[in-house]
Amino acid sequence: MKLVIIKYNAGNIQSVLYALERIGVEAAVTDDVQQIQSADKIIFPGVGEASTAMDYLKERGLDTVIKNLQQPVLGICLGMQLMCKHSEENDTDCLGIFEEPVKKFVNPPQGPAVKIPQIGWNNIYDLKTSLFKGIEENQFCYFVHGYYAALGQHTIATTNYIHPYSAALQKDNFYGVQFHPEKSATVGEQMIKNFIEL
Repeated sequence: MKLVIIKYNAGNIQSVLYALERIGVEAAVTDDVQQIQSADKIIFPGVGEASTAMDYLKERGLDTVIKNLQQPVLGICLGMQLMCKHSEENDTDCLGIFEEPVKKFVNPPQGPAVKIPQIGWNNIYDLKTSLFKGIEENQFCYFVHGYYAALGQHTIATTNYIHPYSAALQKDNFYGVQFHPEKSATVGEQMIKNFIEL
């Protein structure tokens, strides 16, 4: 099996490689269009800022390539947000694979202020699809983000910080998770295995 991690100037690739190594899987890190198109599975990771990342993808024609992929694709954190239609982060038009909009966390007018961005462990629930096979409801995953994808028709897992939002999305061969499976201990490891077995 040929697994590719899309290189696009967004962090956390090394930790994804380590997580794959732990389960005995090798991956190539590349922005080469042919390598991406010929892969069996693709991981689209990301830590960073939406508009800069989209500019990088567009400059290399990767925005069109990603949208047209037929094999399973897993977006992580910013990778998932970029697969949505639009992000409030610098008013960025994204890839438009998922309809769900990406919004900025804002403290509610009433009640105590919470820390933004969300950094730390949070539980995920309402798990759907084989991406979460063998993972029980309300398991904890590791999140680091100041923007979130709203709940919608493509939501396959939910979490709650200030309010409920999409912890994971899926449409056809495209999957996205807001949390970092590579930093989410055994739950994240199981989810990565599930993706590889799709």
